[in-house]
Amino acid sequence: MNYPAVRGTLSENRPLADLTWLRVGGPARALFQPADVADLQSFLAALPDDVSVFPMGVGSNLIVRDGGLDAVVVRLGRGFNGISFDGTRVIAGAAALDAHVARKAAAEGLDLTFLRTIPGAIGGAVCMNAGCYGSYVADHFVEGRAVTRAGELVTLSTADLKFQYRQSDLPEGWVLIEATFEAVQGDPEELAARMEDQLAKRDATQPVKDRSAGSTFRNPAGFSSTGRADDVHDLKAWKVIDDAGLRGFSIGGAQMSEKHSNFMINTGGASAHDLELLGETVRKKVFQNAGIRLQWEIKRVGAFDGDPILDGLAG
Repeated sequence: MNYPAVRGTLSENRPLADLTWLRVGGPARALFQPADVADLQSFLAALPDDVSVFPMGVGSNLIVRDGGLDAVVVRLGRGFNGISFDGTRVIAGAAALDAHVARKAAAEGLDLTFLRTIPGAIGGAVCMNAGCYGSYVADHFVEGRAVTRAGELVTLSTADLKFQYRQSDLPEGWVLIEATFEAVQGDPEELAARMEDQLAKRDATQPVKDRSAGSTFRNPAGFSSTGRADDVHDLKAWKVIDDAGLRGFSIGGAQMSEKHSNFMINTGGASAHDLELLGETVRKKVFQNAGIRLQWEIKRVGAFDGDPILDGLAG
């Protein structure tokens, strides 16, 4: 098709595997990397309504299926990764890395240290209400800015996004471009030391050197509609996976990590099909063992190359 003119980069039939942490998946219909907000607005406004749009961050929490994605993937880069401060508020572009935001805020004496060990960028963190060490995006989010599928620039409140555990309500095809957070003040040296401690704990318990996408499944826990940390229960996904005897369980090149059983890793040569089949097999076995139906935390998109994988292998 004839795409709207852009000032950024537009690549048709673009493979996506190299843009995801798991390094699997087929091509997108097109990949658009806008030059700036105006470029993104004009492109979306002119793009035919029947063409799907899929915003993609750094691919840290994503499986693109082997058959690819029949959509224009929008990936933000330079021009969308700024970080600035206004009193106790931190304004971060959607492409700013979570870890970078945490470090920059700490240097300003502002505590967003929970972001330090979360893989990915701010856009994804907001969309999935990311959290760690008892704090969640919902606890700090003030407002965001997004470009709608029609190309309009809008401001989003907490009420608009309706944060829940590991999710929010950004309408399909909208692209979040910026988020503002409220942070508690702290001593920069103490905040830096806390982040170093968090990193040490993460490295000791998670397979950070393996090819993974972070936690595979949500903790089977009840959050209220606020999605705030004080609503969480104590049951952990890794525990029910362990109890089902699935630590280290593998299919093809896909494996549930020996180091942390809620981390799915590509040991080399895994396909998206291997990874998703592994995840669904784990879900089935955990349900058989404990009556708990795990929910994916990794987002899976696109078409199957061959037979589809049935949800929970329920038949």
